[in-house]
Amino acid sequence: MSGEQSWFLTGAERGNRHTTIDARHPSPWTTGNRCRPLVHGRTYYARLLEELRGLGTGDLVCFTDWRGDADERLAGPGTEVGSVLTGLAARGVLVRGLLWRSHPSQARFSEQQNLHLGVQVNEAGGEIVVDERVRRGGSHHQKLVVIRRQPNVRGAGAGGDVAFVGGIDLAHGRHDDADHHGDPQAIALDPRYGPMPAWHDLQVEVHGPAVGDLEHTFRERWDDPVPVARGPWSRLLARAAHEQRQPSPLPAQADDPPAAGGHAVQVLRTYPARRPGYRFAPKGERSIARAYIKAFARARRLIYIEDQYLWCTSAADLLADALRANPGLHLIVVVPRFPDEDGRLSGPANRISQLRVLRRLAAAGGERFAAYDLERTDGRPIYVHAKVCIIDDVWMMSGSDNVNRRSWTHDSEVSIAIVDSERDNRDPLDPAGLGDGARVLARTTRLDLWREHLEDDVAVDPVTGVQALAGSAARLDAWHDAGGRGPRPPGRLRVHRPEPVAWWAQPLAEAFYRVVSDPDGRPLARRLRRTY
Repeated sequence: MSGEQSWFLTGAERGNRHTTIDARHPSPWTTGNRCRPLVHGRTYYARLLEELRGLGTGDLVCFTDWRGDADERLAGPGTEVGSVLTGLAARGVLVRGLLWRSHPSQARFSEQQNLHLGVQVNEAGGEIVVDERVRRGGSHHQKLVVIRRQPNVRGAGAGGDVAFVGGIDLAHGRHDDADHHGDPQAIALDPRYGPMPAWHDLQVEVHGPAVGDLEHTFRERWDDPVPVARGPWSRLLARAAHEQRQPSPLPAQADDPPAAGGHAVQVLRTYPARRPGYRFAPKGERSIARAYIKAFARARRLIYIEDQYLWCTSAADLLADALRANPGLHLIVVVPRFPDEDGRLSGPANRISQLRVLRRLAAAGGERFAAYDLERTDGRPIYVHAKVCIIDDVWMMSGSDNVNRRSWTHDSEVSIAIVDSERDNRDPLDPAGLGDGARVLARTTRLDLWREHLEDDVAVDPVTGVQALAGSAARLDAWHDAGGRGPRPPGRLRVHRPEPVAWWAQPLAEAFYRVVSDPDGRPLARRLRRTY
């Protein structure tokens, strides 16, 4: 079996019979979409601003965010997120947002920033809800914007109805580009990233019927009857933000947008098992994890991952199984060089399981596995925040999730899996040999990312490309080892070598990792069976 059926989840495989997302159309995915990966925050912000500027009375903007900074500029002075959204609300656009309630900024989180954005937009007539409906210790991590225009002006503006889904918040630190000089409105990371950290990220622009599924995902959270604020402090914050105890009703959802291209898209989510449960997922949903499990098992030639963490041993076991079962399979992962916070407690906790994962994958794949991090030409590391996976130049997934237990079970996440109907006519025509054939979108996205990392062109063949990545990293590592003498070789890839964790720090690091960094949000029975 080839095509979408062999890559996407069936309704039963989603594992959440309480959601109605799969009942919206004949199959649990949509066809006729057009998806465009937007690499880097500057690219995404420019496209988002272009779409928002074309909106008018009665149009609808729905968004979810882990962090939102009202003063983050989308494209220079006068384009601050808060100003743009309040301007929309003032001219009759329905602005509706769900921000994670978060924790205080003194704890390196974004409670005050999210609250400030909510106050600003709500006073202008929009409605942003600071949402605490999470599992204890969890977060709302979805990064989604959905724009729906009035039916009589469906084609108005830059692109009609559109959604943006991926890893980029409307927040400080994200507004970087391919030169990686960083966002002038910087956030504090580990000092080795410098005062204005370089930031590598990706968002996907979506046109077509899948926009309806992404809007449905927003509406399920918005309409959930569980109160958005829990406890006296949260209720006080909600009153300060001029929020109602429950979000106001949304207008009826319009028909899905018409076909716009040749991409099949499946919308995937994570929700934890919690009390009280979500009405649309009372035992949670783990379709992101299930989609990865199905796709990893089908991989034959290449799995390429860009991820913020790479520290989940259960995910590593799945990848190791695929490497052992398929001797021609290569696994390439790009991650940050250092954790965003590499402190005395957080640093060892972030590294201890990643070191274990690297050992397992190296044992399973040998030279067919490689992990890299990225650096600028001045040697400063680039923080990798992108969440993208491409398999055999056929299937790709991008969204808010990382390949770890927290993202697969504990926080709210939204991602999309994409299979392009257009086959790529460059050799190799069918890298996996399963009859799927290489697809244009997945292959083009991989090559675009690799060209940036290599600072050079790259062969289409995945294995030849893997060799080019290894050679580039080896040359740059050797140049550094020689003290940087002579011209710096082109490329940004370095072999990823995290610092070891001292033996005396390991017990506390292990406990912190399991409880805080990468907790498990599955129902107890699933945990015991080690299934998703």
